[in-house]
Amino acid sequence: MPSVTPSVSKAALWTGRIMSTLPVLLLTFSGIMKLAHPPGLDEGFAHLGIPVSQALALGILELACVIVYLVPRTAFLGAILLTGYLGGATAIHVRVGDPFIATPLAGVLIWGGLYLRDPRLRALIPFTR
Repeated sequence: MPSVTPSVSKAALWTGRIMSTLPVLLLTFSGIMKLAHPPGLDEGFAHLGIPVSQALALGILELACVIVYLVPRTAFLGAILLTGYLGGATAIHVRVGDPFIATPLAGVLIWGGLYLRDPRLRALIPFTR
């Protein structure tokens, strides 16, 4: 007997989509900037202690994780990959003493948006009494 997946209300679905869109836009922009190598990228990487030669690989990795997250069938894997990516980014910012609120907030939005739009995640993590 196949399992029945509960549906999601339209309000939860759209709220989840909006929540997911914000970090996707941020990470897509960040990945594209790493690929485009705009002025100032070298100084930013030097400040963080990352060789600028790693910008291309990091940009590709970042965009690949976003793409995996955007595909509904692989959204869980994408969220896990983005969590790891953002964890590394947070650690680097903490190490150099930079404010790092955007990266953990992006992680919350990634998982919160997925939770609202995908009933399978709600079944794994039920917030009930």
